[in-house]
Amino acid sequence: MTFLTDDLLARVHERAPEVDASNTFPDADLADLRESGYLAAFVPAEFGGAGLSLEEVCAEQTRLAKASPATALGINMHQIIVGVGRHLVAHARDDAGRAAGETILREAASGEVFGFAISEPGNDLVLFGSLTDARPDGSGGYTFHGQKVFTSLAPVWTRLLIFGADRTDPDAVRNVFAVLTRDAGGFEIADDWDTLGMRGTQSNSTKLVGAPAPADRVLQVVDPGPSLEPIVFGIFAHFEALLAATYLGLGQRAIEVAAEHVKKRRSVKNDDVYANDPDIRWRLAGAAIRMNSAAAEVTLIARELDEGREYGMLWLPKLSAAKNAAAEASLHAVDQSIRACGGSSYSNSHELSRLHRDVLAGLFQPSDQESLHGAWANVVLGPVAR
Repeated sequence: MTFLTDDLLARVHERAPEVDASNTFPDADLADLRESGYLAAFVPAEFGGAGLSLEEVCAEQTRLAKASPATALGINMHQIIVGVGRHLVAHARDDAGRAAGETILREAASGEVFGFAISEPGNDLVLFGSLTDARPDGSGGYTFHGQKVFTSLAPVWTRLLIFGADRTDPDAVRNVFAVLTRDAGGFEIADDWDTLGMRGTQSNSTKLVGAPAPADRVLQVVDPGPSLEPIVFGIFAHFEALLAATYLGLGQRAIEVAAEHVKKRRSVKNDDVYANDPDIRWRLAGAAIRMNSAAAEVTLIARELDEGREYGMLWLPKLSAAKNAAAEASLHAVDQSIRACGGSSYSNSHELSRLHRDVLAGLFQPSDQESLHGAWANVVLGPVAR
């Protein structure tokens, strides 16, 4: 089942340059995606959605990213939280956790837009430890106080997944994951998204000034650090898989653009189009080979998540590897496409110029290469001996 028709994707692609140039949120794209039913595509049928699998949603995200990487990356955050809801329903440790997951799914099916606020300035623990304070409200809920960055969908989210640390007992700090509602307030959104690329995500910083999450919106309270706790694994797994799928689309589109270009670009020296130049053919073929391998890895990881494979803690480095494979292959594909197209791609009017700026975000979005290699070094060699 596909929700993203060729006509819808053509409209998204047509709007992408102006969204990038004006540094604005793609409201028209969101309207089209909502009307198509895409916001509920990943919601199981019993909760009012279409029940697509993760593998199917990843394929849709790849197609959307070919039309507009920024739109795909933004809506990616909503799909991640839907995935978290699915995981909690299936794997939560208590009825409260399952009920919280059901709430996510039913609200997504009813049209709520879920944002994602995990990253904090200078915090390289990312998902495994927070600088934000989660203060108990005395009724089973919390208020949140701190600074979040890269809050995609900032202008439009109606629900926001958040986490902070409950430091009531300094010797037993706990991470608190919850969902905020926009109408409850307690936050300030800065107008500070002026970036090199992925501008349409409008991932403005969010200052939390007592944002409330009542008890029924608390997803789980867990110990800090890497784990397979349902909320931690649910976020990590869906973030890495769906991010990887999004970057696949960007790299694939770069090769398409370059192929179209070199079929028309002529060499004066050879009196022929560059598509017949053996060096250009080798360059673009090499990029396509790497993208093909990355696509296989992403498809496999999504399929294994759907199947519920048991890898234990090895899941975390495996997921990081899939994301990095897609991000690095796409970076290589954009680089090779620019080299094949020559100087004209340096112009802002050329699509490869935008794709080049957009692909760079994949270098630092979790998990980065340092984290990936550290995790796999532990798999291969064990922890560093002290």
